[in-house]
Amino acid sequence: MKLIIQIPCYNEAETLPNTLQALPRELPGIDVLEYLVIDDGSDDQTSQIAGESGVHHIIRIPHHIGLAGSFVAGLEASLARGADIIVNTDADNQYRGDDIQLLIKPILEGEADIVVGDRGVENLLDFPWYKRVLQRLGSWVLAQASGVHTPDATSGFRAISRKAALRTLVLSEYSYTLETLIQAGAKRMSVKFVPVRTNPPTRPSRLIRNIPEYLAFSIATIIRTYTMYRALRLFTILGSIFILAGAILGGRFLYLRYILNSGTSNLQSLILAAILLIVGFQIWLIGLLADLVGFNRKILEDVLYHLRSLELDDKNPH
Repeated sequence: MKLIIQIPCYNEAETLPNTLQALPRELPGIDVLEYLVIDDGSDDQTSQIAGESGVHHIIRIPHHIGLAGSFVAGLEASLARGADIIVNTDADNQYRGDDIQLLIKPILEGEADIVVGDRGVENLLDFPWYKRVLQRLGSWVLAQASGVHTPDATSGFRAISRKAALRTLVLSEYSYTLETLIQAGAKRMSVKFVPVRTNPPTRPSRLIRNIPEYLAFSIATIIRTYTMYRALRLFTILGSIFILAGAILGGRFLYLRYILNSGTSNLQSLILAAILLIVGFQIWLIGLLADLVGFNRKILEDVLYHLRSLELDDKNPH
């Protein structure tokens, strides 16, 4: 059983040594344990520090592509190097290296495909109150979208089985945390959350530069990913809202015109009702078409999964 711990980095020369020093050197149930640093176009000495610290693999990305891109690059590199389990952690030493054992345990026991570290954000004193509120709200929204109980939606401290990594497709350019959980729920993967500890912050978050921007990116990611995997449900709900509104206005017109014999024509209500009903049925049709496209995408994803499995198995026969 081979475990690769991947660390996406962007100008982390100062924090990386402490992060690497805290990582475990051996773990029960793991035969081979290696570290992989993804240098996301850093302009400091991140790659040099990683090499001097004994990192087994260093992926140097020529230009900065962001957290989501470097996360995916790490998954691909880890799979190509024969990883059976991949652990992702941050370079700023936010997470405790000792807790990696807690992350991989459910995967080793066959209980989960993805295990996410739950930081207990609601009780973290390092988080301002508004971040705790946003975290609670965001986790609830994501749980509704993914169908997965999600106490800590934005935690990047997670373990992924080889099978789950092969099925993971990240399209966002911002972050991978939300998209991968919705995707896992849609693909019926087993996701578990385990309590983990955190270290005091070493620097301000680079992902959350300001709350409005963070909310905008997060909402867009949730809507886009949910629409991709739950298109029929989403468009059926939206279409039904328009149809219900049109039916209410149409019923009001009939009631006033034929029950109360109102002298006014209320023609505007009738026109608006017709428009709403037409739009609602069109949204239903769009949902059906999107659902058919979704079936084709699922077929392509299964084909891609098998192709990637065969290609990587040929390179790394077990």
